[in-house]
Amino acid sequence: MSAGEYLPGEARIGFVGLGIMGEPMARNLVAAGYSVTVHNRSREAVDRLVAAGAKPASGPAAAAADADAVIVMLPDAPDVRAVVLGENGVASTLREGGMLIDMSTISAGATRELAETLAQQGVRMLDAPVSGGQKGAVDAALTIMVGGDEADFARAQPIFAALGTRITLIGESGAGQVAKAANQIVVAGTIQAVAEALTLAERSGVDPAQVREALLGGLAGSKILEVHGQRMLDASFDPGFKAKLHHKDLGIALEAGTEAGVALSTTALVRQFLGSLIASGDGDADHSALARVVERLSGDAGERGAS
Repeated sequence: MSAGEYLPGEARIGFVGLGIMGEPMARNLVAAGYSVTVHNRSREAVDRLVAAGAKPASGPAAAAADADAVIVMLPDAPDVRAVVLGENGVASTLREGGMLIDMSTISAGATRELAETLAQQGVRMLDAPVSGGQKGAVDAALTIMVGGDEADFARAQPIFAALGTRITLIGESGAGQVAKAANQIVVAGTIQAVAEALTLAERSGVDPAQVREALLGGLAGSKILEVHGQRMLDASFDPGFKAKLHHKDLGIALEAGTEAGVALSTTALVRQFLGSLIASGDGDADHSALARVVERLSGDAGERGAS
């Protein structure tokens, strides 16, 4: 295809990583009219996407072989490096002039290193981590924070438009990952604050549901109070975003803080609480399960949502 925008019906997209977020994202690209070739370590998600109209690939290299752009949505930097640069990796077949769009959450430093390596073989790269959780992925309502070249961003805009509603070019390579680190700081701190507030209400003999309802109408109102506050009230912690991944993301944020000379004391504390949640066996629970940590620290003999 020409060097213009990656348009539905024209662009061929490879997609590697069909987890909680990746699968609905790939499904939305198919629904938008893209030719999408998918790969995942486990076969079930691939089969579901094939039933929706995607093509299967035997590995990352096969997913990239005929692609104009390849999206990867993976847990951490080692996974991204292995899938892109490893044996049978995306970089072994992605053509010169093609583009890698990394929508994973990894460090800005790892992103820049990867972009520099790919540039040596004429492959463009955007870092484009997302926020919005599983619901945002399903609803194609993700917030997408992009780092990279402005012209590359313009080419990828139609792809992003099929996945999200707030799409921002933050700056050069790695800038999207810095924005995502900032996002994860705010999200984690707010979840912790909501957990403490609702636990305080309950322990004070006040209906936490009524407290949440009141707070939603004031300055304390937020999407996290709305969505995760309800999860806490319902003790429903099936993962929209796993606690262990948020723990990893805050590690990235703290690393960035160290490099920039920024004190992130609250972030460090909430990461410890997430570590406690993981140690108790709840690493695969939603990050809103931080409410369980607050209850344990408050001397509760039981656990919110425990069977």
